[in-house]
Parts: sequence; structure tokens; C-alpha cells
Amino acid sequence: MRQHEITEILNHPYSQELLARDVTRLAYVAADGTPRAVPIAFVWNGTEIVMCTATNAPKLAALRRNPAVALTIDTEVHPPKILLLRGRAELDVVEGIPEEYLQMNGSYEMTPEQRVEWEAQVRALYDSMVRIVVTPTWAKLIDFETTLPSAVEELIRQRAGRQDA
Repeated sequence: MRQHEITEILNHPYSQELLARDVTRLAYVAADGTPRAVPIAFVWNGTEIVMCTATNAPKLAALRRNPAVALTIDTEVHPPKILLLRGRAELDVVEGIPEEYLQMNGSYEMTPEQRVEWEAQVRALYDSMVRIVVTPTWAKLIDFETTLPSAVEELIRQRAGRQDA
């Protein structure tokens, strides 16, 4: 997929709405060779998806071995809006708490007092964290209005072909 195609998809208003959400599902190949998909908080910085995790997270060894990942960000309403992304995970160990980690947890519903307590607990727990940075190399937006899953598009084409015959 060409960069301008990815940019066009990511700049779509529905994509921007999805990229402003809190949680993505990160899919990768685990150390035992089986697939994994885990929910993880993220921040979109305009060019990259940034996720943060503990330095001892099992996914890090798997991502070092095979950095190919897929991400899904979606809604829970009908019709759903779904943003599918693929890319390679780059790992960056950061001393202390990455600013993105504090940002990505900023939209959870917390009172100001809860926020202060949560941040104190985070700072007390982590001496360092790992930023998982993914630059999209492929993107697809499914909004069920103007775009559909490719299999559904194919069925529609097949049906139209039978009706034309």
C-alpha cells in the first residue's frame, strides 16, 4: 500500500474519531508461535500509534523476535466503525513514565483526585517502561456506509454479476 493511500485513510473523519479512542487490540505472534490479540491503551501522535507497557511484559520478547503487528480500533455501536492497521513494532525503553502513557489514560473517567492518586501509583510502580511504536504500513477503514469488509464487497460484486447475466 502506498503512503498517500494510508494517509488518505487515516485522515478520514471516521479514522480520526477512532484514532482518538483509548484502546486498540494489538495482534502479534507470541514466543510459542501462536497468535495473540491483546487490548492495550494507545495514543495517535499524527504519524504513529504509541503504546506503553511494563519492561517485563511477555509481548516484548515476541515483538523483538517478530515485530510484525496488526491493530484494530473499533466502536461498539451499529453500524460499527473499524480501523484496521498493520505495521512493525519498534521498541523504545524509557526511564520513568513516557508522556504518552499519561496521555493515553487521560480520557478515562476519573475525578481529579483519582487522577492524582493514579499517577502517583504509576510513578511508584514503574522505574521505566517500553514504548511500542507502530507506523502504519497498511490501513483499511470499514464504516459500513462507504466501505465494507473485502469479503462482503466480493459477495456484492458476485451477486450483481449474477443479476446482470
